[in-house]
Amino acid sequence: MKQFKESFPVIVDIPVAWGDMDAFRHVNNVTYFRYFESARVSYFDRLKLMEGIIKTGAGAILASTECNYRIPLTYPDTVSVGAKVVETGDDRFVMRHAAFSHNHNKIAAEGTAVLVTFSYRENKKILMSEDLRRRISEIEGF
Repeated sequence: MKQFKESFPVIVDIPVAWGDMDAFRHVNNVTYFRYFESARVSYFDRLKLMEGIIKTGAGAILASTECNYRIPLTYPDTVSVGAKVVETGDDRFVMRHAAFSHNHNKIAAEGTAVLVTFSYRENKKILMSEDLRRRISEIEGF
């Protein structure tokens, strides 16, 4: 767990709910994407991204996401879900996510998300602002 916590600048703890499970008696695959989304939104809060969308109309939009499942999660459990930016480009950034099971003491799933910088006023992708790039760098230390 210590290594996991050191790997991610943003971590949220999420209790596994009974309703997260499916007929196969483990957490449904779709739920992991919600876990990742929760960590991603927490990261956006650190970036003050929503404030930027309100002020300038510029933000980020999810272009793609994927998840690799390692072990099944079941109720009851708590997962610590991490988010970090691993790559930035001219008009996008890539986030890495991982869900760490407290019961199993290991990573249950890992994933990535590609986010494109986007003008919600003009409904099109835009170049990443230097301000956003700087804020990501401050969080990530690169």
